[in-house]
Amino acid sequence: MPVNPRPARSLRVLLFPPDPALALRLGLQPDIEVVASALARPAVALVEELASVTALLAEDPECRVLVLTGSAHPGLRDAALAAGAAGLVLRDGPVEDLAESIRAASRGETVVDPSLSGP
Repeated sequence: MPVNPRPARSLRVLLFPPDPALALRLGLQPDIEVVASALARPAVALVEELASVTALLAEDPECRVLVLTGSAHPGLRDAALAAGAAGLVLRDGPVEDLAESIRAASRGETVVDPSLSGP
């Protein structure tokens, strides 16, 4: 009989837009389940555009939304937080750091990667 390695309460995470490579890397985390739709009621959504933050929060106000970025842009952190995002994280950082950011956001914490926090 196969054994399910996921804990009973894995964190559901939505990637918007979908990113199969990132989904695979995150799916290797024992407590994270990547879902394909907001209908799956994800605990955390990872988005690349600020407009997606408000759209996802309108659908599910309890979902915590993290904005993925490749680098710091002036005002991006403040704009993301003002839009209702739970934080701003690096897209290309170590998957373990991203997974920890997801866990922190799911606990209600605001997450900003230190390299993106600005002066």
